[in-house]
Amino acid sequence: QVRLEESGGGMVQAGGSLKLACAGSGLTFHQKNMGWFRQTPGKEREFVAAIRWIATNPNYGDSVKGRFTISRDNGKNTVYLQMNNLKPGDTAVYYCASAANPFAPLSTSARDYTYWGQGTQVTVSS
Repeated sequence: QVRLEESGGGMVQAGGSLKLACAGSGLTFHQKNMGWFRQTPGKEREFVAAIRWIATNPNYGDSVKGRFTISRDNGKNTVYLQMNNLKPGDTAVYYCASAANPFAPLSTSARDYTYWGQGTQVTVSS
């Protein structure tokens, strides 16, 4: 059974930092492209960042470029999202997901991701 479990969310003041982690099990994690998305009530899931299974050429959403960094440790089956200079607009539930095709270009579309975690809440106060 595939399981992705996010952790590290919480409440922080604007300008602060958080580091999210997503631990995977039941899948060949080291062969999966991984992504982070976020969602607020009433809106579609928004692409945040993605990283290839070989950890090269990460991709970022325009709203987080220069502030967020995605990384992974295949030995620990874990992908991370370091979030710096957080803004109130970053408030959302953050989800990690694994992509279906490791040989496809990194996708920014939620439709291309097969398995999802339950999400972790990030709240940024002004």
